[in-house]
Amino acid sequence: MFDDQLTLVEREVLELAEAMPADRYDFVPPGDGFRDARTFGEQVRHTATMIYMTAALVRQERSPYGPGVHNNGPDGIETKDESLSFLKEAFAYARRAVAELSEANAFDPIGSAFGTMPKSAVAAGIAFHSFNHYGQMVVYARLSGVRPPASVPTGDEPAR
Repeated sequence: MFDDQLTLVEREVLELAEAMPADRYDFVPPGDGFRDARTFGEQVRHTATMIYMTAALVRQERSPYGPGVHNNGPDGIETKDESLSFLKEAFAYARRAVAELSEANAFDPIGSAFGTMPKSAVAAGIAFHSFNHYGQMVVYARLSGVRPPASVPTGDEPAR
């Protein structure tokens, strides 16, 4: 179940991150409502960072990467290619974490920023949090003239 959630999140987030042109990774929508908002690239890196950190909680180990400045990951990851690589590695790490879940340990209590929670609830947070930022990334992409790949008709939609 958790691997299926990761597959869905990975497909949607990664395809959108790949579709955004490299020169738009520093884009933030204009206007007061976006003052101090993350750039598109920071959204990608923040998503990857939180995937790492949440998966580390599930594995009950220290994350390979700290939160960095504003929870946007380690310094030095700036370009689109570096951000995509970081995101792909985060998903691979998360897959290892959810593969360790079992009936025997799914309800083991673990500490989180939200208090003690069942291990499976923390694992579910990987998809929940990622889709929060995916939604923001969709807005950035559309304002940049990029149609999110998930919104492109496949031809198998039911007739209306």
